[in-house]
Amino acid sequence: MIEFISKGGPVLWVIIALSVAAVAIIIERLLYLRRISIDEEKLFLRIKNSLMEGHYSEALSICDQNISPFSTLLKVGIENRHQPEYLQRELLKDAATLEATRLERGLTALGTISNIAPLLGLLGTVTGTMRAFGVLGRFGAVSDPAALASGVSEALITTVGGLVVAVPVIMFYNYFTSRVNIILTRLETQVNSLVSLIGTYNNARPSDRPSREE
Repeated sequence: MIEFISKGGPVLWVIIALSVAAVAIIIERLLYLRRISIDEEKLFLRIKNSLMEGHYSEALSICDQNISPFSTLLKVGIENRHQPEYLQRELLKDAATLEATRLERGLTALGTISNIAPLLGLLGTVTGTMRAFGVLGRFGAVSDPAALASGVSEALITTVGGLVVAVPVIMFYNYFTSRVNIILTRLETQVNSLVSLIGTYNNARPSDRPSREE
């Protein structure tokens, strides 16, 4: 394997470095998406029951136990339940924007790697071909095929390396982008429902004030 890589020249080493970075990002994103994956309906029901009983501290505790964008929005809404409705919406939108940044972390780098890898493979093809033609230019007729094969090997190996890295990275990039878009769409639709939910049960208990809960 080391001999195979060494034949690819310096360009292949750059492609390998990019592949290591891509693998790190993919693993981190997979673990992150798994960590924030929750049963939103079940969480929403638990929060709703706590709000109906006026147990806001319990509702906040439930949010803290669930690491997800949805639970973060719930927590922001509950903590700011005494604010005017328009301000609650703005605070929830700001929280959703912050969660979007966390969801999209690493995707730009992953997309860049998927675009650069095949281009580097093409660069290696060009440099390898130049080496092969350089041998022909110096010696005219090549008595030792190994001298010519070195440049051809570099050209072919880097092309394969670039494609091998780019194809799976593009697949994971599209998968992550799709998952993030779905989550962000849900967050946008949940803002209004959260404001209505919190407002309904907060207004039902006009005597409740932060000093009694906090």
